Amino acid sequence: MNDQIVLRVAEAYHRDAGKSIARISLDVINRLGLKNGDVVEIQGRNKVCALAWPGNPGDAPDIIRIDGNLRSNLGVGIDDRVFVRRTEVKPARRVLLAPTRSIRLIGGPQYLLRILEGRPVTKGEQIRIEMITNYLMMVVVSTTPPGPVVITRDTVINITSEQIEGFQFRDVTYEDIGGLSREIRAIREMVELPLRHPEVFQKLGITPPKGVLLHGPPGTGKTLIARAVASETDATFTAISGPEIMSRYYGESEQRLRQIFEDAQKSAPSIIFIDEIDSIAPKREEVLGDLERRVVAQLLSLMDGLTSRGEVIVIAATNRPNALDPALRRGGRFDREVEIGIPNKNGRLEILYVHTRGMPLDDSLDLSEIAEMTHGFVGADLASLCKEAAMHTISRILPDLDIEEEIPPEILDQLKVSREDFLAAMKKIEPSAMREVLVEIPEVHWSDIGGLEDAKQALREAVEWPIMYPEAFEAVGIRPPRGVLLYGPPGTGKTMIARAVATESGINFISIKGPELMSKWVGESERAVREVFRKAKQAAPALIFFDEIDSIVPARDSGRDSHVTERVVSQLLTEIDGLVELKDVVVLAATNRPDLIDPSLLRPGRFDRMIYIQMPDLAARKKIFEIYMRKMPVAGDVNIDELAARTDGYTGADIEMICREAGMLALREKIQPGMKRESLLLSQIQVRRDHFERAYQNIKPHMPPETLKEYLRIMEMFGSG
Repeated sequence: MNDQIVLRVAEAYHRDAGKSIARISLDVINRLGLKNGDVVEIQGRNKVCALAWPGNPGDAPDIIRIDGNLRSNLGVGIDDRVFVRRTEVKPARRVLLAPTRSIRLIGGPQYLLRILEGRPVTKGEQIRIEMITNYLMMVVVSTTPPGPVVITRDTVINITSEQIEGFQFRDVTYEDIGGLSREIRAIREMVELPLRHPEVFQKLGITPPKGVLLHGPPGTGKTLIARAVASETDATFTAISGPEIMSRYYGESEQRLRQIFEDAQKSAPSIIFIDEIDSIAPKREEVLGDLERRVVAQLLSLMDGLTSRGEVIVIAATNRPNALDPALRRGGRFDREVEIGIPNKNGRLEILYVHTRGMPLDDSLDLSEIAEMTHGFVGADLASLCKEAAMHTISRILPDLDIEEEIPPEILDQLKVSREDFLAAMKKIEPSAMREVLVEIPEVHWSDIGGLEDAKQALREAVEWPIMYPEAFEAVGIRPPRGVLLYGPPGTGKTMIARAVATESGINFISIKGPELMSKWVGESERAVREVFRKAKQAAPALIFFDEIDSIVPARDSGRDSHVTERVVSQLLTEIDGLVELKDVVVLAATNRPDLIDPSLLRPGRFDRMIYIQMPDLAARKKIFEIYMRKMPVAGDVNIDELAARTDGYTGADIEMICREAGMLALREKIQPGMKRESLLLSQIQVRRDHFERAYQNIKPHMPPETLKEYLRIMEMFGSG
């Protein structure tokens, strides 16, 4: 058995952060004679103790995964070497902690004991305590007995009244960022390596990269990544926001910019972070003012001028990379551009781990289920979701609290964030990328639609299957359908089916009404179409629903309107089946008149599936009656089979109208003019057979037989889907 082993430091798993866990390979565990959960001593510049647990089988055998807090205590960074050996620790009788800032913790010692129980600590170590919205940094002042100890249930924890100052700790670590491991790796290559190991570049005879441009939708973590890189490299971090540089006095804006770069050089290695860089470096040919042009020129010369910049790296962030001056986006200025995209399911799960670290979670809560349901959510949205869920938990116990008195510790112990809290929070938080286009869809399930089984199955295959089983399509070597067109007579349930798809699939739903895309300004209508598809791609998987699509994309030789509709048709064709692939976005459209739609939209590759929503047959009409009569107090003399048989030629909308009219007739008998609400006996209201008879006399099919024949002729031209 070796006394100690040299291992290479790697970042921790997100679920391990803040728990003093060191993940090492099974081989190392066996060589050191350890059992899972044993304490090991890790030595870098300093020494700390951690709990040894096995890593994933796919990890390299020579790495040790420890979080940012342990790396900070050790004085090491990622890829540094540390010594690991087995050690014995004694149970702690007493531990004295000092805060690094003034705090007020109700039941503080008991709260800290509950969080720290089972963790090894040593004198001088910094401990990061995760809270719901923030964190506390505590320093271990002393332990009894001295030396490495493990905190047990019997340990007495004391907190000093005075805060301790002068301690340097890492504000943001890589474990505080979820779902961006690929992007972090790319930025580390660009930023960390030149700052920590410049000799590598000298050996190769090349100059290290000087700038990184981060771009992507708001809330994805661009600023957070810059802060984490600065914190992990121990570099001096200078943040600039665009407007604070600008001055009305001639030459002062450029002077401020020069001063920032000079200060960064003096305190090198350093990182200058420019947030919203498009506000200070827009395209010079598009701005009217002389000030913006001068600031852009100053920034260009500072980034790649005659004087050397030294160990100063510039990181910039923007949501609008195409608004930047092109001269900034060449090699030698911003050498690398990294897109920070919307996280996928695994990324969302990592982000949820980050934001629920300080939360007491209920056993009923499965974070992977929440990650599945939050399509299109960026990191900022998920942070808001977690806070909202915690607020919902608090609102549950508010009735039992006396606001004037302190909350008893036993009530605080009962606070647990449950699955119901997250589901309630999801009703209030929607994806930020979708806020402009998101609509509230009434909840409609497949069971609320009578008949149309073939149409339901076709929509499941087109919308749900590609999202739930993408590997199945890859295995067969086909791509999923891009577009689905629902067509059929009015009132047969086309829009209702679209609502059911939105509810059942759980994906982001964008509903577009034709006229809202049209504008009198040239180019605005096409821009509106592009914007809809851009939002959908950002928040993918998403479903775009065009109701009455014949009003937007009529046949281009129909002579309708001006050239606006022709340009909109062309733009829609390009978006659905252009050079840029439409990934995880399905287009669903509904129309009563497929013969009026531009034929180029109806070819395979655009609307791949055309589904005919037919008039309900006897079985479907019976099912529709059952759905609408579910909540009605129906008398025993009502025969659904008889009603279904008498309503041949009626659409689903007509049948709904019959049920509504029968219900109104029943209410008319019970509600007298001027009667008080308390006089109405709701239990005595019943919808009888004679009510349905009178409703049947009053409500006729809204579509005459001649019109229906004309529809059937049109549908025969296009087949039945």
